Amino acid sequence: MLKPLPDYPWDQMVPFMARAKAHPDGIVDLSIGSPADETPAVIREALARATDAHAYPQTAGTPELQRAIVAWYARRRGVTNLTEKNVLPTIGSKELVALLPFMIGLGEGDTIVHPRAAYPTYAIGAGIAGAAALASDDPTDWPESTRLIWLNSPGNPDGRVLSIDELRAAVARARELRAVIVSDECYAELGWDAPWDTESIPSILDPRVIDGSLANVIAIYSLSKQSNMAGYRAAFAAGDADVLARLLTVRKHAGLMLPAPLQAAMIAALGDDEHVSVQRERYRARRATLKPALEGAGFRIDRSEAGLYLWATEGRPAWESIAKLADLGILAGPGPFYGDFFADHVRFSLTATDERIAAAAARLRG
Repeated sequence: MLKPLPDYPWDQMVPFMARAKAHPDGIVDLSIGSPADETPAVIREALARATDAHAYPQTAGTPELQRAIVAWYARRRGVTNLTEKNVLPTIGSKELVALLPFMIGLGEGDTIVHPRAAYPTYAIGAGIAGAAALASDDPTDWPESTRLIWLNSPGNPDGRVLSIDELRAAVARARELRAVIVSDECYAELGWDAPWDTESIPSILDPRVIDGSLANVIAIYSLSKQSNMAGYRAAFAAGDADVLARLLTVRKHAGLMLPAPLQAAMIAALGDDEHVSVQRERYRARRATLKPALEGAGFRIDRSEAGLYLWATEGRPAWESIAKLADLGILAGPGPFYGDFFADHVRFSLTATDERIAAAAARLRG
């Protein structure tokens, strides 16, 4: 049974947005991670070539898209044991996060674990399925009723990267519980601090993590951030073929299929690493501008070693920081939106334009 869902939290930001918009130089919106940069030409051109889409698209993805995802995992994530049966395109990653508990048959009496600092949709997915949500980062605390575990590395909002050892411990506990474990890895191309500035951020599908078995292990990825494709709703899951087969059956019945032109655009994006490198350097430069300005203004940056955000605190209630920032014309995300443990934290997105990031830094410096 669908449990009551909370009000959409971002509605609480309306008065602060109005205050920020009143700034003489306009608002700097660092609250939501929606890309501001153009979708690369290689992707838009592939989309344009595929607009004769007179037939229904394939829910499982075209063979070309399946092969592109498999090749991408081998090339970019060090995962070499996948076949076409181990991948599945989705209509963005948010719908998968929200609907996956329902699709795998969870409900009353089941527990869904998610990180303490968490994207709210993990808990929303539990509510949709009628299951209970538990915020916990410690596998030893996961109860026997656990049937689904969400990891998020790099994390949103905190940029935390899980090491190989941490991923192994999580998978081992999931296997003890006979639970499905899913790692949301949508920011994996965006590593900043050592060692992730030079090393690849590990996937839960890494051979060093899974010990040769993909059973009940899934990773999800989105092209929204690395390729500026948020408006395309282009994402995919990879891992256990049996779990993905169940998802595919539900999606076929429900008509949850990625439009054919978007599948063509995904193939282009997955096959071109250059545009990802260009975008990563844009975010690196914006981070290098914003981070010292925040620290100079009295914020402490916690974690944030990777990903698209700076997770910061002034040591005061988050809503006081949000109000102070709004008076500077800066809109940020309140920590309480990401769990009950971060009443003093604020999330800053790096997705604004260079000019707006520079404006925020100048305002913070006074």
